[in-house]
Order: sequence, then structure tokens, then C-alpha cells
Amino acid sequence: MKRISAAVITAAAVFALAQPTTVLAAGSASAWTAPSCARVTGDGAVTFTRDDGAHLTPTSAPLKPTSYTFGLVALDTPNTLLATRNSELQRSTDAGCTWTRIATLDAGLTHLTAAPGGRAFAWERNGGYLARVDGKKVTPLTAPTTAIMGLGTDRSRPGHLRLAGGDGVLYDSTDAGASWQRVGTPAFEAGTGVYTVAFDPADLDHAVAGGMVRGGAVTTDGGATWTASTGLTGAGSPANLFDAVVSPASSSVVYALGLDLAQATPDSPAEGRHLYRSSDGGRTFTKVVDDSAETKLTNGTLLVPSPVDPDVLYFEYGTYFQGYGTDLFRFDVATGKVTKTHNPYDGISAIAFNPAQPKVMYLGLEEVRVD
Repeated sequence: MKRISAAVITAAAVFALAQPTTVLAAGSASAWTAPSCARVTGDGAVTFTRDDGAHLTPTSAPLKPTSYTFGLVALDTPNTLLATRNSELQRSTDAGCTWTRIATLDAGLTHLTAAPGGRAFAWERNGGYLARVDGKKVTPLTAPTTAIMGLGTDRSRPGHLRLAGGDGVLYDSTDAGASWQRVGTPAFEAGTGVYTVAFDPADLDHAVAGGMVRGGAVTTDGGATWTASTGLTGAGSPANLFDAVVSPASSSVVYALGLDLAQATPDSPAEGRHLYRSSDGGRTFTKVVDDSAETKLTNGTLLVPSPVDPDVLYFEYGTYFQGYGTDLFRFDVATGKVTKTHNPYDGISAIAFNPAQPKVMYLGLEEVRVD
């Protein structure tokens, strides 16, 4: 199977499974248009949907195994998106209708974070690869850590970005990644494995970290101080917080994927695995979705909040095993319900939204089928 649903997994396994979170690019959306094509031209790595995945736009070529599209962002340059399929960097300049390869990156599974001015940063989760992308130009950068666990950019200050290392320490750059300065203190005590650090797309000083056993921690002062998150367990027992994402629509709302270790037993219906929501920036969490046969969660489930509604979260489950395909889930806070659509792809590695028409959802696809 593509993903293993174990109750407790090692840090290395989670690092390999961790999925990116993709946020809307900064800048005005007024010049963007919706895609006008009935077919996406390219290698099949990216498609789009207008109805939450009920119908996917066909691609001109089938995606070949083994392919993962972990990077996918909409830029503030009108109708321009970037994607990474394995080590290939691809670009579309017609709102996602046509994709062409523009570069080969020096990392296999690369994520993307959009930045102002039509720029993006490519980085390797739990690795040291880092590069700046300006148009078709890729500039390799020297990361301040050998294990990047998150990267955020400043919407209001071009050239300002921040990343997190494997110990939860934050690093700041004001010259587009050419140089770095360590800021603040580690998110957790020494020796804690860090799974992720999610930056608020509206405020780099606000970040949420996820750790092994220690659960979550939040900072609002750029890492100078961290506060332990609560609500991940019923009675203060240990928890793993595998991933977190701050809503682009509201800095107060944070979604997270975690494991309540006190419930991580075969006789527990959800085996301790839950989706959580915070309405106070990550200080306190409440369980909103449990792992079940209907809403499958793994330790690496992709979490993508709506760019316009803080009460909507998308997540996915996909596997090539027995030709299952992929479920794309939508959770609505107002109703407390999870709805889903299904497609035949082996997985969805990343999601982005059209800045002018957020109902247009771009999907970075996986093909891992073994014949």
C-alpha cells in the first residue's frame, strides 16, 4: 500500500509521509481568470476541478509511475502557477491549461511556497535543499539547516521569509534567502522530534509546531517564546502532532492532524488518530474528525483549508493498492459533516486555488501503481 496505517510510527517514517500545505499566493487576484480549457496539456501531473473533485478535467497524457506532485502554487503573476513533479519544475501561464517543464531541481520531492512579485521558493521537507524561483530562473540557496520543516513568506515585504529547522528553531531572511539569521528559541525541549512548523500566511511571527510526544506549540512573536497547545488529548496524555496549517482566511483558525497516544491501541475505533481545529491560533484544539472507514486518516494526510472560508477544510486519502484510487474530503464546521468525491488517481499530493475564482481547485496528482 502507499501508506501504512500504524498506531505509532517513527519520526523518520512520518517525515517521509508528511504532505505539504499550499496557500494562496499574495497579491491582487483581479487580473487572474479561470481556466478556459476542456483538457489540460502536459504530462498529467496537474489537473483542476470546479466542483470539489466530483469531475476532474482530463489531461492530454496519463501520469507515468512513479510520480509525486508535492509542489503546487498559484503566483501573484496573472494566470501563473508552478508545480513540481518529482525533480521537475513545471509552469503554467494560462491558468493551468498548459504545463511545460522549465527546470530540473536537485531534489526529488520538492515543495513550493509562493512569494510576492511572482516568486516562489522550492524546498525539501526534512532535507536541506532550498532554491528561489523567479520566472524561469532557479537560484540555489544555502539553507541554514539540514532539515527544513516549514517555510513561510511575507506578503507585505518582498524578500522576507522564514523557515524552521528540525529542532523547531526559526531562521529569518530579509534578502530572499541569500543569508539567514537564527531567531528565537526551539519550539520544544531538546531531543523532541519535530514533524512540522506551519507559518501563518498573513503573519510570519505566528507559527504552529508539531512534535513527537510533546504535541503542539504556538508562537506569536517569531519564536521568541512558545506556548504548549492543549486539547489534543483527553487528560493531558502524550500526543504526536504530525501536521498543522493556518487558515489563509483567518489567522485564528488552525487545523491539525494528530495522534492521541493514550488511544493508540487496536481496540480504539480511531486508534487515536484525529483531525483537530483551533479557533485561537493554535493555543487550544478540539477534535473535529476521527479516523474511520468512512473518513480515512493517515499520519501523512494532506490538509488544505479553503482560502476564503475558515470553516472549510479539504483532506485526502489515496492508495494504488487494489486499484482503490483517491477520496477527496471536505469538512464543513457549520454542519460538522464530511463529504467526499472519488477519482481513480493514486493520490493527491498538493492543492492550490485559483485566486480569482477559488471554486477552481488545482490538484497535484500521484501515480505510484506497481504492475
